[in-house]
Amino acid sequence: MKKAQRSLKLAPVISMAAIGMLLAGCSGGADPNDPNASGGGAAQVGEADGVVDIYGPVTGLEAELLEKSWAKWSEENGIKIRYTGDKNFESQIGIKVQGGDTPDLAVFPQPGLLQATVAQGKVQQLPEAVQAQLQSNWSEDWQNYGKVDGVQYGVPLMASVKGYIWYSPKQFEEWGVSVPKTWDEMIALGTEISKKTDEPAWCAGFASGEASGWPGTDWIEDAVLRQSGPEAYDKWVSGDLEFTSPEITSAFESVGKILLDPEQVNAGYGDVKSINATAFGDVGTAVAKGTCPLTHQASFLEGYVLDSKNADGEKATVAPDGDVWAFVAPPAKADDPVSVVGGGEFVAAFSNDEETAKVQEYLASADWANSRVSLGGVISANSGLDPANASSDLLRSAVELLQDPNTTFRFDGSDLMPKSVGSDSFWKGLVDWIDGKPTEEVLENIQSGYDS
Repeated sequence: MKKAQRSLKLAPVISMAAIGMLLAGCSGGADPNDPNASGGGAAQVGEADGVVDIYGPVTGLEAELLEKSWAKWSEENGIKIRYTGDKNFESQIGIKVQGGDTPDLAVFPQPGLLQATVAQGKVQQLPEAVQAQLQSNWSEDWQNYGKVDGVQYGVPLMASVKGYIWYSPKQFEEWGVSVPKTWDEMIALGTEISKKTDEPAWCAGFASGEASGWPGTDWIEDAVLRQSGPEAYDKWVSGDLEFTSPEITSAFESVGKILLDPEQVNAGYGDVKSINATAFGDVGTAVAKGTCPLTHQASFLEGYVLDSKNADGEKATVAPDGDVWAFVAPPAKADDPVSVVGGGEFVAAFSNDEETAKVQEYLASADWANSRVSLGGVISANSGLDPANASSDLLRSAVELLQDPNTTFRFDGSDLMPKSVGSDSFWKGLVDWIDGKPTEEVLENIQSGYDS
């Protein structure tokens, strides 16, 4: 991820572990999802039996909200939807495909994982009715994220907006500082706050189990998109612009002015290396308590904030005049268009019976998007979504960003890259970088993931 998920009434009903797995695009073992792995063959046709099985990475209370989102439609249409959530989805889906134990539908948190699974020959192309719904409700960019070799296999579901900078409005007023208009001003803001407090201004957490390092990739993606532009970003994601190129090196150097500077980071936790020991969601608690003035994280961090206490021991609030608020990381130049990196999930079919197709069609619709978003804690890039249904001001702003035709949106780069890079050498490289490995060596090691 990378980029929403979480709100005023959302945090109490959201599984934070599920959020992290979803938005990070966390991947398990590599071999089961290797495009060259065995297990190819014709996709199962399937027979309508009144039940559609969906398998995905959403677990806990968030899975309950998923089930609630389609409950009325399911009853009205006489189709039982049976959902199974698995925190190890990313490794297990490949095993299921190879073993012939596929669900009717699966929710993929990464386009790259979907692509690798399609290569095994068992994922169904979209039926015409699903394709029509997709084209009615989703931008061309979002449609393309669910394509493999020009063929549509995946339907987008939920989304996130990454690259928010979280802060305390009260502290900003106390210090006499304001929201920066450019990336350089953002770096200068951290320096100014540090001088006023004699403490680091930023906090960061890269710890996420096997997926440790992914929050760092979000930082780099933001910098590449804002400083080198969407064309360079696209070339980088496609593999045509190497990690060792000047554009990517420059992005690392820019981010390093914050993440590698012990005078700038890691507020409330320790030195630079403590970033790797700090859980990615914990920074939300630190901002809520006022021990961390600034942190960089996706829209879903709201849930962690709302699940925290403020400095007075009361439930934290997220609002322009609340305990915590957020602004999108600024552009390189003040007059540059708004650019954001985000993430999302895609539902693909392994069965092609009529009932499976009807469920997939519904999940592509504005009706489902509004149903799920109204329940709180998530957003969608579905163009038919009413922003008013988002459960907080922050999430409404994220929906409006996604729907604004003037917003330059790019999908999380590590989720689009081959698995050997995006969720392997890139993630690991960020951990090594924070641990002190030289930037040049880190970039070479990440690039080598293309050869593994």
